[in-house]
Amino acid sequence: MIDDTRAKRNVAVLVAAQAFLGSQLPMMFVIGGLVGQQLSPYACLVTLPISMIVFGSMTTAPWLSPLMQKHGRRAGFMIGAAGGAAGAALCAYAVVSGSFLWLLVGSYLTGIYMSSGGFFRFAAADTASDAFRPKAISYVMAGGLGAAIIGPQLVSYLSDGPDATVMRYFPVFIAAVIINLVGMALFFLLDIPKPAPPMVGDAPARSRWELLTSPRIAVAVICGMVSYSLMNLVMTSTPLAVVGCGYAVADASNIVTGHVLAMFAPSFFTGHLIARFGVEKIMGLGIAILGGAGIVALQGVDLMNFYVALILLGLGWNFGFIGATTLLASSHEPHERGQMQGLNDLLVFGGVTLASLASGGLMNCAGGDATTGWAAVNIAMIPFLALAGASLIWLVFRRDPETA
Repeated sequence: MIDDTRAKRNVAVLVAAQAFLGSQLPMMFVIGGLVGQQLSPYACLVTLPISMIVFGSMTTAPWLSPLMQKHGRRAGFMIGAAGGAAGAALCAYAVVSGSFLWLLVGSYLTGIYMSSGGFFRFAAADTASDAFRPKAISYVMAGGLGAAIIGPQLVSYLSDGPDATVMRYFPVFIAAVIINLVGMALFFLLDIPKPAPPMVGDAPARSRWELLTSPRIAVAVICGMVSYSLMNLVMTSTPLAVVGCGYAVADASNIVTGHVLAMFAPSFFTGHLIARFGVEKIMGLGIAILGGAGIVALQGVDLMNFYVALILLGLGWNFGFIGATTLLASSHEPHERGQMQGLNDLLVFGGVTLASLASGGLMNCAGGDATTGWAAVNIAMIPFLALAGASLIWLVFRRDPETA
């Protein structure tokens, strides 16, 4: 009988880290565009701080993943928390000094945490059996429920008041510093050994090109990129759209809370659904739900439209991204994980970076008002959903030993 005791302990630690340390990301995403709106010299660049967070994650993954392969997961996660603390501190300084440049630098350093947090899902699989792996990944992602509650509600509480200047967001950044410093202690509880080097007779590690041209890996990367990029494209614009349509910052925070809850609440059963129905079907369902989110968003700008669209967006991301992660984790050898997981997150967060950059441009420069910009953001989803859907259909109908 397979003993997953150690894996379950690691999952518990990673769930706590996802909930507590992960709360800083919804905090940053809620206020990033709003702070940028007050500090940016150009309207089209207001979401650039969010783009810099994702760009920081993208450029960190290629060196952080091999570092964890060599020195272990704990070392990488500690570096991520340190980067998050430093980034939030610099963002706080940017608010005090009124500097858009320092806001961008701090946002980039926050991306180091985002990158390390992205590897929580892979760390959950490191010590898990084949049967427990999709559930382990899913449970760790479910830890985001805590982040969904803590993060946006901290924003509402800490930024609430009569002060309409950018200083209202200063306490939020200070709270993010504290979260990172306190949360570091969790990683001392992890028990994940460094991967063993390949044994004599094992197949050599494949090159990056060989990995990326493997059908299962290629489709996992494409669907992961599309799911995460489109979620980020729409979520980044949401606070700007909500406030731009005349609603309060508290409304934007509540909508983001609902969205993040929808991102992570299904994780309690996503792994079971994958085990029962197959990873390809769950990924396909996720892509379809993302399309439904765009349709709802295009129907109007009432608060209910925002709530429903963002809840569907979170649900679609959950099925699409957890499915893609599960497919990827089962498609490479342990000695390939440092290279493949870093490459995957480089590509995924490269797409997310471009999406967050495009989000601000579409929202503020594609039309004359918030309603037109919001429509442009959601219409932009169409070709990428088509790409992900087509790649998934191609994989399902392939007939070779790899997909049997």
